[in-house]
Amino acid sequence: MSNIIQAIADKLNHLHPKEQVLAHYILAHSDQVITMGITDLSTASTASTATISRFCKAFHFNGYTDFKIKLATELAGQPHSQSYQDIVAGNSLHKIISAMESNHLRSITDTTRLLDVTKLQRAIDSLNKAKRIDLYGVATSGIIALDFQQKLVRIGMHCSAVQDPHMQITSASNLQPDDVAFAISYSGETQETIAAMKAAKERGATTISLTRYGTNTLSKEADITLFTSTLEAGIRRGDMASRIAQLHVIDILFTALVSSNFSQYVPQLELSYQMVQKYRKKR
Repeated sequence: MSNIIQAIADKLNHLHPKEQVLAHYILAHSDQVITMGITDLSTASTASTATISRFCKAFHFNGYTDFKIKLATELAGQPHSQSYQDIVAGNSLHKIISAMESNHLRSITDTTRLLDVTKLQRAIDSLNKAKRIDLYGVATSGIIALDFQQKLVRIGMHCSAVQDPHMQITSASNLQPDDVAFAISYSGETQETIAAMKAAKERGATTISLTRYGTNTLSKEADITLFTSTLEAGIRRGDMASRIAQLHVIDILFTALVSSNFSQYVPQLELSYQMVQKYRKKR
């Protein structure tokens, strides 16, 4: 199932009744929809063109044409084996290795297709200009935040990865309009992270979210929305493919940051490396 189709299916019961009718038609006829004009889809689904436009905007598309192009791209790129391969009792080691490779590669590929270059550039520009960066996340998303922190610290950025819910809000309360709050949550519904994001927004900081693709509360609160694959839908054991997808986006952001300000950040990277080599404990 593609990320777009998965996102529509996940939010089906939360849509307006008229949008639900449209969603049911798209889910049942996705192959035909990509060849239809908006008037054709309106006639076939009994949804008005205004409903179709609102539906597309709700799922972060610029309009129906953008939706149709991206859906067609996803459907065309679908591998023959599309299902997420979960943990199976008594599986051989060879099958486990193959399943992990398949899950991780598809997660990265799906996430890459979802990346909006304009939004990525806005995030990079905001991070570059920030005097201070707060990184919010709990559980596995907190580990991703820590990974981003250790990268940013190496290039001299003032940032902190905060996982404790109360400290997240405390830290957010000290942000300024020239600061950035970067919040990570696969579901986009982690209440602690949403609260920290709201607090940062109230202080005037630029807010960036990293969530699974689709409509969710955290992305609605963010100034800049970044998305990852929806591969791990339903019961997720170990947050594996989702973690890989989040790290993929973090690595892209970090590499682009360094590339955009090479003369400043590379010497800082070299300095941090040399200082660690100089002062680490000798064995």
